[in-house]
Amino acid sequence: MRRFRADLHIHSCLSPCGDLDMSPRGIVRQSLDVELEVIAVCDHNSAENVGAVMRAAAGSGLKVLAGMEVHSREEVHTLAIFDTEEQAMAMQAVVYEHLRGTNRPDIFGDQVVANERDEVEGFNDRLLIGATTLRLEEIVALVHHLGGLSVASHVDRPSYSVTSQLGFVPADLGVDALEYAGEEIWDAPREDGSRFPAVRFSDAHFPAQIGQRFTVFLMESASVEEIRKALRGEGGRSVVTS
Repeated sequence: MRRFRADLHIHSCLSPCGDLDMSPRGIVRQSLDVELEVIAVCDHNSAENVGAVMRAAAGSGLKVLAGMEVHSREEVHTLAIFDTEEQAMAMQAVVYEHLRGTNRPDIFGDQVVANERDEVEGFNDRLLIGATTLRLEEIVALVHHLGGLSVASHVDRPSYSVTSQLGFVPADLGVDALEYAGEEIWDAPREDGSRFPAVRFSDAHFPAQIGQRFTVFLMESASVEEIRKALRGEGGRSVVTS
C-alpha cells in the first residue's frame, strides 16, 4: 500500500478550450515536472487523444487513465474515468450518437487530434463543447456499466455543475465522488446516510495548471478499481488529502 498523487481531470488540445500546448508529450512532461503519478485525460465529449497520451507516457513511470468529461442534457459536466482506451472509446461511441452540431473553430477553437509524437493527425469537427442528449443518470449508469468511475465535475462552480443546474446534490446521484474546485467541502449525504467522497483535480486547460489541484490516494496500485476502493475506504485504502 502506498500513496499516489493524482490529477484526474486534464484537458488536451482536443478540447476547444484547451491550449494548443496541451499536447500528449506536453501533458506528460508537465505532469512529471509537478511529481504527479496518476493522471486522466478528460476532454469534452471525446477520448480521441487518450491513446496518444498513454503512449507518450510509456516507460516514464506516469500512469495515464482514459477519461472523458461528458456534458449531459441538463448541462451538467461529469468525469468518466477508465483503465483502458478501449473502455473510453466504447463510451465515446455512445456519446457521439447523442452529440449534435458542428464545431466552429473561429468561435470555439480548434479541436486537435494528435499522436504520441505531438504530430497533428487531424481535427475533430463535432461540437465537443456542446451538450449531449443523454440524461445525467444515463451517463453515470453507462460509465459504471463499462467498468469506470463517475465523478461529478467541479460541483461548487456556478456553471456546468450539478448544483448550478439542479440546485443541490441529489442523494440518489450515483457518482463515485464529487470534485471540488474550491477549499470548502460540503456535507453532501447519500441515500444510505453516508457522505459523497470529495476529490480535487486541476481541470487543467493550460500546462501550468496541471497538478495545481490534486488528490492523494492510499492504495495498492494505480487503477480504477483501486481508486474506487480508496473512495469507499475499503481494505485500508483511503483518500489521504484532497
